[in-house]
Amino acid sequence: MRNKEDLKQEILDAFHFRHATKEFDPDKKISDDDFRFILETGRLSPSSFGFEPWRFVVVQNPELRKKIKHTSWGAFSKLPEASHFVIILARTKLDTIYSSDYLKDHLLNVSQFPEEHLEKYLERVEEFQKDDFKLLDGDRPLFDWACKQTYVALGNMMTAAAQIGIDSCPIEGFNMEKMNRLLDEEGLLENGHFGISVMVAFGYRAKDPRPKTRRPFDDVVKWV
Repeated sequence: MRNKEDLKQEILDAFHFRHATKEFDPDKKISDDDFRFILETGRLSPSSFGFEPWRFVVVQNPELRKKIKHTSWGAFSKLPEASHFVIILARTKLDTIYSSDYLKDHLLNVSQFPEEHLEKYLERVEEFQKDDFKLLDGDRPLFDWACKQTYVALGNMMTAAAQIGIDSCPIEGFNMEKMNRLLDEEGLLENGHFGISVMVAFGYRAKDPRPKTRRPFDDVVKWV
C-alpha cells in the first residue's frame, strides 16, 4: 500500500505543476492511451443528480481547428499547436428539464433507476428546478446549471493531465453566439440539444511558466 503522505505530496506537486499554458510545443503529442485516460476522468466526474449533462468534442480536424482559431480569441494562441483540443458542450433545457425524454432514458437505462420510483424522483427534480434553484424561468438558467456541472469535469481532466505531466489551458475567450453558430453549422449541437460551455487545450508547454501565485491559505479558508 502506498504511503499516504507521499501520495498527498504527489497530488500537490501536480497542482503546482499545472498552469494555464499559453503556448504549446507543436512537436510534442499526447499518446492515445494518455488522452483516453484524461477523457475518462471527465466521463467519471460527478454531476448534479448524476445527469451527466455534457459532451466532450475532441477537435483534431485541421480545418475545424482553423475555424475555431479565428472565431475564438482565447483559442488563437493555442491552435493549431495544442496536441489535443476539446470543446465541452452542455445539454440545453430540451434535455435537462425534469420532464425531458433524455432524463427519463438516462435514469432508467444508464443509472438503472427502478421504474416504479421514477415518477416520484422526477417530482423531486421538478421541485428542485422550480422552487429550490428557480431554474425554469427562460432557457438560460437550466443551461447555465448544466454548464456548472461541466466545469467539474473540466477541473478533473486538467488535474489528471497534470498528474501525468501533461499541460492544459481552459478557454472561455469566445463569443458564445458565434461559437454556437459555428458548431451548429458543423452539426455538433444536435438541433439545439447542446450548447458550448467551455473549451480546453492539452499538450506540452513550450516554455516554463513563472512561479505559481495564490492568495494565502488563511485568506481563502474560513473555519466556523
